[in-house]
Amino acid sequence: MVRIQRFVPIQAPHCTMDCTVHWMPSTGMGFVAETGSGHLITMDGAPDGGGRNLAPRPMETLLAGAGGCTAYDVVLILKRGRHAVTGCQVKMQAERADKDPKIFTKIHLHFTVSGRALPAAAVARAIDLSHERYCSATIMLAASAAITTSHEIVEA
Repeated sequence: MVRIQRFVPIQAPHCTMDCTVHWMPSTGMGFVAETGSGHLITMDGAPDGGGRNLAPRPMETLLAGAGGCTAYDVVLILKRGRHAVTGCQVKMQAERADKDPKIFTKIHLHFTVSGRALPAAAVARAIDLSHERYCSATIMLAASAAITTSHEIVEA
């Protein structure tokens, strides 16, 4: 017996996010995600899984999203503190479980923050605030992965 379920949208006006993922059969294991804000993200699988290595893996996009989320927070916190931040880079390294589901088990984020006369305490505080209060992505990932951070400040 085949059970058919209909998609029923969540009815929470201010807390929802939409995304539709389309498989592109002609690419092997390529997918395009269309976000609720109208943007497209292409993803692909590894060749050993039927992909053609034409785009990032889905888990890479998850990691990149977490990096973008926390970098956004750090820059915004520093700007709101009226610090002269001119750059922010987050280099991430992640470890995954050996067996399915191959979730992230460890994630290290190294921030390189540049600016003019940036106080070390302000940069450290911005990173801490992101991970403890504001970055939904890293806070969610912290439920299954040990997340560590480090940073350096570059005078611009």
